[in-house]
Amino acid sequence: MPKRILITGGAGFIGSYLCERLLAEGHEVLCLDNYFTGSKTNIAHLRDNPRFEAIRHDIVHPIYLEVEQIYNLACPASPVHYQYNAIKTVKTSVLGTMNMLGVAKRTGATLLQASTSEVYGDPVEHPQKETYWGHVNPIGIRSCYDEGKRVAETLLMDYHRQHRVKVKIVRIFNTYGPRMQPDDGRVVSNFIIQALRNQPLTIHGDGRQTRAFCYVDDLVEGMVRMMAKPGFIGPVNLGNPGAVPILRLAEMVLAQTGSRSELRFLPRPADDPVQRDPDISLARAELGWAPSVSLERGLGPTIAYFDRLLGAGEGKAP
Repeated sequence: MPKRILITGGAGFIGSYLCERLLAEGHEVLCLDNYFTGSKTNIAHLRDNPRFEAIRHDIVHPIYLEVEQIYNLACPASPVHYQYNAIKTVKTSVLGTMNMLGVAKRTGATLLQASTSEVYGDPVEHPQKETYWGHVNPIGIRSCYDEGKRVAETLLMDYHRQHRVKVKIVRIFNTYGPRMQPDDGRVVSNFIIQALRNQPLTIHGDGRQTRAFCYVDDLVEGMVRMMAKPGFIGPVNLGNPGAVPILRLAEMVLAQTGSRSELRFLPRPADDPVQRDPDISLARAELGWAPSVSLERGLGPTIAYFDRLLGAGEGKAP
């Protein structure tokens, strides 16, 4: 049965793919975005769809809509962007999530919160299970995002317990693919842009720190399955359990781009996690979900996207 679905942050990297997926399934999609990190280009091809509507709005401010489902993705997710205005980042995670929970409470909608692996901080448990409470610095430069997302999870559970709001929590690990912003400071986009320009690949630390990279199509599949799963709140990890060292990622990017770039090692940023690797046993059991796109395969279309972007003379997605 088609539903009326709100996607906050719908013009963003992940949000735009989610808009596409839900429209393809026959739903009516409201895409809400303030375009701080989202891009009109990401959703331009959806504008003529009669079941799609784009709304410019910042969820820090209340909004009144009639919807049946809410995917709350609105929040800058890369360190470059969320540290740009740390207080606004906290407001988005806390006040923004409260406003979306208010919509869900009033309409009876189910709200799926896009949480993050950052709630685990710099973990001392490997791989990270949903039962792990995390190792987070509450006063560091990343805290605006890490702690903001932790509070958002708290709000969801309290609204569920106190007001019976229908909620779901997914903890998203590193995700990559076409439509990433070239200036977002994430390691995949950084390496690809640098390699295509034959500039040194900048590695923070010794390169032995690990990350789990999930292709965007796999992530969207997990989110849609989570929304459709009755009676399951989560939180649930969505990520690729095949964690790789950053140095290995650099080697893969160099091989696939044929770049002449060298490696340049820089100091690790404060609170940068040493290891990140999701345990997805719960996602397998409850959602029947696991990533299907390997890092080697997913890098191909991602590199092609950035190659086209640079070929068009664009330093930043509009």
